[in-house]
Amino acid sequence: MRLFASLREHAGAGTVTLELDEPATVADAIERLRSGALAGLPESAPFVAAVAREYVPADHPLAHGDELALVPPVSGGCGEVRLAEVTGEPLDPEAVRRLVADPSTGATVVFCGTTRDVPSLEYEAYVEMAREKIRELAEAAVAEHGLAAAAVAHRTGTVPLGEPSVVIAVSAGHRAEAFAGARALLDAVKSQAPIWKREHPEEGTPTWVEGTLPDVEAPADSPM
Repeated sequence: MRLFASLREHAGAGTVTLELDEPATVADAIERLRSGALAGLPESAPFVAAVAREYVPADHPLAHGDELALVPPVSGGCGEVRLAEVTGEPLDPEAVRRLVADPSTGATVVFCGTTRDVPSLEYEAYVEMAREKIRELAEAAVAEHGLAAAAVAHRTGTVPLGEPSVVIAVSAGHRAEAFAGARALLDAVKSQAPIWKREHPEEGTPTWVEGTLPDVEAPADSPM
C-alpha cells in the first residue's frame, strides 16, 4: 500500500505491506490498516483508493501483488473542510492537525478547548445537525480567510478536567490568515452549533452553562 500527504504523516511511512486472506477487497485492506499504521485516524477522515493508478470503490477486489494507494484530498488551490466531527470518543489534537497538513502552506494553527476549574464538563449535542452546521461554518471560514484546509472535532459526553472538548485546526499560506480563520471558526462553532455543556462541580448540583440563541435567518417572504 502507498500513503500520501496527511495519511503518510499519520502512519509515519509512505509504503506498507499487507498480507490478506483471499478473496480480499479494498475495504479489507483499509480495515486492516486502521488497526495498524492508521490506528487513531478519525473515521470520517476523507480519502479515496486507487489500484493500478485508477480510482476504485471499496468493494474492488485485490489480487496478489496489487499496489493499492490511499489518496487524501488533493491540493488544487481551493480550500477544503477535511473534518467536521461530533463524537463521544476522546479527541486527538495531533490527528486533527495532520488532517490539515499541506506542504503548500506556511502556517498551521491548532486550538484545543479544555475543561478547566471543574472536575468535568458534560456535553450534549443535536449530533446530526451539529455536524452539518460545523461543516457549513468551516466552509465559510475557508472561503472568507483563504484557508487551505480546516478540521473541527467536538466531544459529547463527559470530558474530565484538562482534556480537550473541541479541537480546531486550520492551515493557510501565512500566519495572519491562519490565526484569523481559526479564531473566526471557533467563535462561529461556539455560537451556532447546537451543542450544550453542563458543569459538574466538586460540590453542589450540576448546572447548564448559559449561552446565546443561534442566529436565525427568516425567509424572504416572512413577516418577521
